[in-house]
This record gives sequence, structure tokens and C-alpha cells, in this order.
Amino acid sequence: MTWNVAGINFAHFHMGDQLGYVEDHPDARIAAICDENPEIATLSLETTAEQFDLDDDQVFTDHERCLESTDVDLVITCPVPTEHAEWVENLAEYDVSVQLEKPFATSVEECERAMDAMDGSAGELAVNWPLAWYPTHRTAKRLVDEGRIGELIEVHYYNGNRGGQRFTEVEYGDEGEMHFMGDLDGGGPIENVEARDRGDRAWWHDPEKGGGSLIDYLGYGTTLGTWFRGGELPVSVTADAFYPDHMDVDTHCIAVAKYETGLSKFESRWGTFTDPWIDQPQPQCGFVLVGTEGTIASYDYSETVRVQDADTPEGYEVELDEISPPMENPVQYMLDRMERGEPVEYGPLRPALNRDAQRITDAVTESAERGAEVML
Repeated sequence: MTWNVAGINFAHFHMGDQLGYVEDHPDARIAAICDENPEIATLSLETTAEQFDLDDDQVFTDHERCLESTDVDLVITCPVPTEHAEWVENLAEYDVSVQLEKPFATSVEECERAMDAMDGSAGELAVNWPLAWYPTHRTAKRLVDEGRIGELIEVHYYNGNRGGQRFTEVEYGDEGEMHFMGDLDGGGPIENVEARDRGDRAWWHDPEKGGGSLIDYLGYGTTLGTWFRGGELPVSVTADAFYPDHMDVDTHCIAVAKYETGLSKFESRWGTFTDPWIDQPQPQCGFVLVGTEGTIASYDYSETVRVQDADTPEGYEVELDEISPPMENPVQYMLDRMERGEPVEYGPLRPALNRDAQRITDAVTESAERGAEVML
């Protein structure tokens, strides 16, 4: 059969990648696209329709009309973070499966709202974190599960991009055009965008919409970190965040999580020296995992992971696992689950694991605001 997929909400650039996965899937088609908030969209419906050769009757500005007039099996949705629970509730009414782009939400309460909504739906819910599909981290997880480094006792995470610097370090053309320096989320250089319009719809600079490095990037670390640790959560968190004078959201957050086995660190950064998908900055973006019998360095775009153990303290490279369908990307995975009639079981996509990891992120937010240790 051919699965009908709709893309609804274009607040995040990742929508373009996800629709590309649909187009590449032999048993799926883009049935419709819809966006009700073009003022904050990072991709326009017009550009997307042209890119994927969609007809006018496949383009909507009302999600109810979209879903009532189109036979849809899976919805990919990329709303602003503070509206994630609301949009899952909206979509659950139509008994479709939902692939929600990260983060799950901005609070545990919102995560549970979304889970409750899908409990009454015929569809499945998955939370997509792009890092979950990187061969390095998939390989690292296998090595941890095999006991290659003994018991995992520390997780060190650092990630981000040039982030907010793009909105200050820009070149302006003769007609007030903004030319971003480098790529934005790997989507290629963005040019010929009016600076004022771009700034007005940059929701990631708006704290009311879930902007800031903490919400943008820390959840990658807390979610995959919880996955690496088999679901174990810390006892407490102590964190701080930096807010530049010219911005209303943080550009840097460091959180120290206290586990029964010791301390781990989760760090998000807007303002890395380079963008990691072009040139890895220092510190490198990714994870360092410390066990009782060794360590693993798993960086986002590396061609190997590096392992130390008692027999080889100088370290050695491990070739990355070969990734094949249906585990190459979230669309493959979701459609396979739907075809088999099986629930979402892949760790980083599971709503329950995401909800638990959100407890860490909530504690980080509270600790940074209070300037004190927060117990989970």
C-alpha cells in the first residue's frame, strides 16, 4: 500500500528534511501540507509545494480542513515548542499517527497532556530527535549495551550551533537583505530574506515560544543520555544559563546532574566557533560516555567512535554500525511500525522515555532560574 503523509506546522526547518524522507520512501507520498502561522514559519508553503511538486489542492492553511478532506495516515508536525501538547491534542482527534519534531514539550505536564491525548487515539506518537539516527550514537549505544565499557557511570554532552550569532553576525545587501553566515540546521545558506521580517518570525528568540539554547539543544543530551543509561534518572540537577544583553533567551546552559554513581554534564551552546555539520568546533559536539571499565567518545559527524578500555588504554577506533531500512530515518521507522501494527519502541522516540527525560530539563530550567540545586 501507499502511506499518505501530511506535513502540518512549519515552524522548524526540520520539516523540509522529514518531507524529503517521505518523498524518498517507496511506499509513501506527501498527501498534503498545512501551516496556519506563516508569520513564524521557517519554510513557506509555496516554496515547499514547488520543491515537492504538489498541487494547489494539496496545500492548506487550516489543519481541520486538511485532515477532513485528505486521507492521511501519518502527520509530521513541527510547531513551536510551547505549542507541542496543543498540537498533539489537535491531531489525536483524527486517529492519525503523529511524528512530533523535538522537543517533546517544554514541561512534564505538557508531555503528559500529549500522551493522554494519544491514549484515546488509534494512532501512534513518536518524538523525533535527529541525533537519534546518527550512526555514531547508535554504535555507542550498542557498545554500552554489550558491556564494552562496564557499567555506565558518566555521560558528558556538549552540542549546539552558531545559533543566535547568525542574527548579529550578518551581511546586509543593498536592499536590506540578510545573508546568514553558514548553514542553518544543515539546510544550506539562506539568502535574500528581509532582515526585519526574519527577525519578527524568529520564534527561537522568543521565550514565550520556547526559544533559547536550553530548549533547542539540551533535550538532545537529556533524552539520549537517559537512553544510554537505560532509563536511569539523576537525583538532582544544578545548572546555570547565560543571557546576552541583546537577547531575551539563553545562548549557553551548563547542567550538572548528580546520579547515584557520580556526576554527569549536559551543555547546550548557541555560539559555537563553527557549525558542527560543516567543521566540528572545539569542544566537539556529541557525547563522551564513561564506564567502570572504559570510555567511549561518540561525536555527531565522526566516521568512527573511539573506545578506551583496560586492554587498550591508548584507545582504538570502532567502525560504525551499518544502518539499513527501516532504521535509517524516522519516517521509515514510523511507517514500518504502522505496517506491522506495533508500538513505537525505539528508545529516543518513545514518549515515556521523553517524558522522563523532560524531568531533567524541567529541573535544569528551575535550577538556572533559582540559582540552586533542584531535586528530581
